[in-house]
Amino acid sequence: MALTIAKPTSAIFAAGVAAVFGAFFGIFAGTAQGSGLLGFVAGGAVIFALSWVLASFMREQQKAARWGLAVIFIVAGFLFAGLPGVVTGAIFGVFFGWLIFFVASGRYRTGIPPYATPRQVLWHYAFRIIAGLILVFLITPILVVMPLSFNAEDFFTFTPEMLAFDPEGYSLKHYRDFFTNSDWQGALWNSVRIAPVSTILAVGFGTLAAIGLSQPHVPFRQAIMAILISPMIVPLIISAAGMYFFYSRIGLQGTYLGVVLAHAALGIPFVIITVTATLVGFDRSLTRAAANMGADPVTTFFRVQMPLILPGVISGGLFAFITSFDEVVVVLFVGSAGQKTLPWQMFIGLREQISPTILAVATILVGISICLLATVELLRRRSERLRGMSPS
Repeated sequence: MALTIAKPTSAIFAAGVAAVFGAFFGIFAGTAQGSGLLGFVAGGAVIFALSWVLASFMREQQKAARWGLAVIFIVAGFLFAGLPGVVTGAIFGVFFGWLIFFVASGRYRTGIPPYATPRQVLWHYAFRIIAGLILVFLITPILVVMPLSFNAEDFFTFTPEMLAFDPEGYSLKHYRDFFTNSDWQGALWNSVRIAPVSTILAVGFGTLAAIGLSQPHVPFRQAIMAILISPMIVPLIISAAGMYFFYSRIGLQGTYLGVVLAHAALGIPFVIITVTATLVGFDRSLTRAAANMGADPVTTFFRVQMPLILPGVISGGLFAFITSFDEVVVVLFVGSAGQKTLPWQMFIGLREQISPTILAVATILVGISICLLATVELLRRRSERLRGMSPS
């Protein structure tokens, strides 16, 4: 496909595009100062003027212009908000310095087909901006929790010292409380005892179910699949209530085994889905060849089939582990005080005593989840390479 070669654009166009972003960010800056409308107008006007000057007279000195714009924003940020304004100003200065010359030089059309209309080019970037805003909307609550976990005070809000980046406003005391408090450590130990065992059960049963349901001769495959993944679809409160009444009849309510089995039931659908997806590209002639060579079904599974579907099995296991480690509704119904898990303790901290240690625990759990999801992505790519779906 032919691609468009970058061609310089007019200074007015580059300034107009930059002014749109300036007005958008000006709403937030103006709101912080007491007037969002004033920030909208001032942000658009100031950015338009700066962009027009840079795009008109400094196209050949882009590096110097970008450094100069960054310095202007840093100084303005310091005058309006002190040290936090310096950081914010540096970020905005670098962003607008890149944006102005990205548009003015015409590089925004690089990589886009030459026959693309202005409306198509607009949608090309608007779609990416919308997706980025959605990502920011989803991830902002997580990013807010992390710095709050280092608050030196017992507050759930940013203190003036934190906003001023004063070292006195930050502390590790909430993390120390988590690692030294017997209630938190007991809850952590319960989660560590429950999650791995429930994950092993979920992986074992889920993998066998996925392999069995992948066979074309199994009757009522769709109905059985729907039943097995129903814990993922049915509202959790309904599943928890049903487990409570069932386990109370058979003597498992309030026991360690009951919580493990309940969490395994919640994790099995994830294993079934990931393993089934891996089996879609599985070459069944390999198992037939192994059988022709005299291998029994168990040997064929562990020596031929399992290595190829292992990324899907591990991915499902990681999802099952996360589900068990973060679950709180079912354990409230099925468990007892002896099975108080980490999410349960966090729930108590919110309901009975507002403990900022929850923020530290939440940050640790976010870090664990990020590591596990990164592992899942690496395994997904490895699975695609093994099945020939990805060249690298």
